[in-house]
Amino acid sequence: MNLKSDSLPIVIIGAGPAGMAAALALHKVGHRPILLERYREARPAGNILNLWPPPIKALQEMGVDTVDLGAPCHTTFRGVKGNVRADVRIPDEVVRAYGGGFIGLLRPELYRRMLAAMPEGVLRTNVEVAGLEDRGNHARITLSDGTAIDAGVVIGADGIDSMVREHLWGPSEKREHKLHIIGGYTFADVPGVERNEVVLSHDPTVQGTYSSIRDNGRDGIQWWVLEAWDPTAQPPTYLKGHALSLARRFPGPLEGLVESTEPRHFQRWPIRDRKPLEKWSKGRITLAGDAAHATSPYAAYGAGMSIGDGYTLAQELTDVDLADTDAVISALGRYDQRRVAHTTSQVQQAYVLGRVFHHAPAFLRPLRDFVLDKTPMLQKQVGEKSPGEIVAQLDEMGAGLVAR
Repeated sequence: MNLKSDSLPIVIIGAGPAGMAAALALHKVGHRPILLERYREARPAGNILNLWPPPIKALQEMGVDTVDLGAPCHTTFRGVKGNVRADVRIPDEVVRAYGGGFIGLLRPELYRRMLAAMPEGVLRTNVEVAGLEDRGNHARITLSDGTAIDAGVVIGADGIDSMVREHLWGPSEKREHKLHIIGGYTFADVPGVERNEVVLSHDPTVQGTYSSIRDNGRDGIQWWVLEAWDPTAQPPTYLKGHALSLARRFPGPLEGLVESTEPRHFQRWPIRDRKPLEKWSKGRITLAGDAAHATSPYAAYGAGMSIGDGYTLAQELTDVDLADTDAVISALGRYDQRRVAHTTSQVQQAYVLGRVFHHAPAFLRPLRDFVLDKTPMLQKQVGEKSPGEIVAQLDEMGAGLVAR
């Protein structure tokens, strides 16, 4: 790749999945990315993770090793008695091409793979951004040590508490879902586990789920329980005990999985997002990942959408002269057109599912569960709609990233 020595870099703020994906993809198409991370290292916020085929395709195009990245899984939604409410069947050709319709893995392994593909000198850690200004023909990032970087484009991939989002669009309140998750993973051999399956079950008020994972060649299981929780209340003092009390509501191996999980492999997080924006980009500055579309785990797609943001940005900025302000603005406008509607739909659907399953009034729950158990509604909304959206996303992604 021949890059002019005086060409403007593209600065990405935040080295989570969105930031790393943007850096890898932009480098692939010939730009000079600079990835700024305020911590001493790029570190995952969490442990358990799932990826659908579109982010796997994006990672492959970026040069990330996806061989044996996670355990291939097939997904079903079930009632508390084990009955199948929705069967998510990804087309066989997609499963073959991307190592499964859905893969389960641990978040640190994704970070290791992405960092292993990162070109030397792109990632700069322990760097705090103090200010940001769009000067028309370039953007200026001021660092806490007083130095500055001039950039052709700035990408705010700095999470749900994004400084870049607030700079562009002003403050916005977090939307509390009034839910929390307790999750973990184990490599123990627990009786009754259905391997290579995502078993996603609901009783009247609680979700209990497990799925296969693969981590650095080891096969295991990740699990989580999800319930309504007042965000002003104190969290449970004993995560394992609380998770066990919820897991016992479900048949099968969920209780055994929780019981076999080591204390250091437990995690709890409250669910919150921000209401979607109508556009992300302004001038030479844009957003990606949770800064743009923080979403509930009900979408099972937060990290995947973040990876897709980086991929799409690179496609739209391929062959764009960063000195040409109009060309940059047009490219970021096309990025918004391709990503905002799709991610907004996922964020809103995840929010609604959380409301339906965990905040329905008590008198409506029997009717809701009757409809889910006895009609094809969930099969149509999830079992058929989700595979269709995945295939559409793969088609929309096009031929890939073309190195310049």
